Amino acid sequence: MAATLRDVAKLAGVSFKTVSNVINDYPHVRPATREKVERAIAELGYKPNLNARSLRSGRTDTVALAVPELNLSYFAELAGMVIAAAEENGLTVVVEQTGGDRDRELALLRSPRLSMTDGLILSPLGMGQEDADALDVPFPLVLLGERTFDWPCDHVTMRNVEAARAATEYLLASGRRRIAVIGEYEGEVMGSARLRLRGYREALAAHGVPYDASLVVRATLWHRADGARAMHELLERDVPFDAVFGFNDTMALGAMRVLQEAGRRVPEDVAVIGFDDLDEAAYSIPSLTTVDPGREWLARTALGTLLARIAEVGPKQPPRTELADFTIVERESAPRA
Repeated sequence: MAATLRDVAKLAGVSFKTVSNVINDYPHVRPATREKVERAIAELGYKPNLNARSLRSGRTDTVALAVPELNLSYFAELAGMVIAAAEENGLTVVVEQTGGDRDRELALLRSPRLSMTDGLILSPLGMGQEDADALDVPFPLVLLGERTFDWPCDHVTMRNVEAARAATEYLLASGRRRIAVIGEYEGEVMGSARLRLRGYREALAAHGVPYDASLVVRATLWHRADGARAMHELLERDVPFDAVFGFNDTMALGAMRVLQEAGRRVPEDVAVIGFDDLDEAAYSIPSLTTVDPGREWLARTALGTLLARIAEVGPKQPPRTELADFTIVERESAPRA
C-alpha cells in the first residue's frame, strides 16, 4: 500500500501537522525537523495526494494561457517565457490556441475547462470593445497583448505607438527618408497594426517628412509569406524607398529575403527594421535590427498580476494596465548612421 502522511509522521517522530507544514513548505519549521521529515518521505516514497490538497485549498496550481497561434514565433516564444515564470512559482501552464478568432476567444471564456485552473492569461486578437462584458468573469483574468480597449480586467501590454515612433525615428536619424511600412491592416481600430502605423506617422510629421500612402502595404496576416508578398507588391508599385519598417520581425524577415532576391542590398540600398526581437532575428543574414517590446517583462508581469489576483481576498481592486518599456536592438540590417 502507498505510504500515508501519518506513516511519514510516525517514522520521522513528529506530529501529523508538522509533516503537513513541511509538505506545504511553511517557513516556520526548524531545519533539523524539516530534514527528518524529508528523509522519512524519501525512505517511504511518500507522494502527496494533489487532488485532496486541491480540494482543501481551492487551488489547482495550474493556470491557463491562451494565445492566437503557436506557429508564429512571437507567441511561441512568449508562451515559453510565461511557462518558465510559472515553473519558478511551482505552477503548471495549460496552453490554448484560439486562432485569433473572436468566437473561439469568447467560447474559451465560458469553457468548463477553466474550472480546472486557478486563472487565465488571454492574448486576444479577435475581440473588440463590444465584447467588454464577456470579460467580466468569475475567475482571475489578465489580458496580455497589444489590443487597447476599455476592458474590465487587468491588462499587460506594450507601448506600440511610442515604440513604432522610435523605430521610425531611428531610420530617419540614419538619413532614410522614403520609409515603407509592411503590416497595415484595413479596418483595424485599436490593434497593433493601427497603433504602430500611428507611431510611424507621428515620427514622420515630427521630422517634416510627408506621409506617402504608396509606401504603406497591407498584410492581413503577419507571417513570413505575408511579408514577402507585401514586398513583391511594393516593388511592383515602382515607388522609391530606402528603408522598410516591418510591423513584426516575421514579416520583416520575409520582406528582406525578397529584397535580396531583387538585387537590393541590405542595408546599403534599403535599411530594414522589425518589431518583436525574436530569437531568429539575431541569426538572419544580415541580422535584423528590431524593437524589443519588453517580452520577458510582459510575460513575468502578466503571470505576477494573475497570481496577485488569485491570492486576492476581500473587495476586488480596480483593474489596472501595466505598460512595458522598449528598446531598439541595433544589428546589421539597419546600423546607426
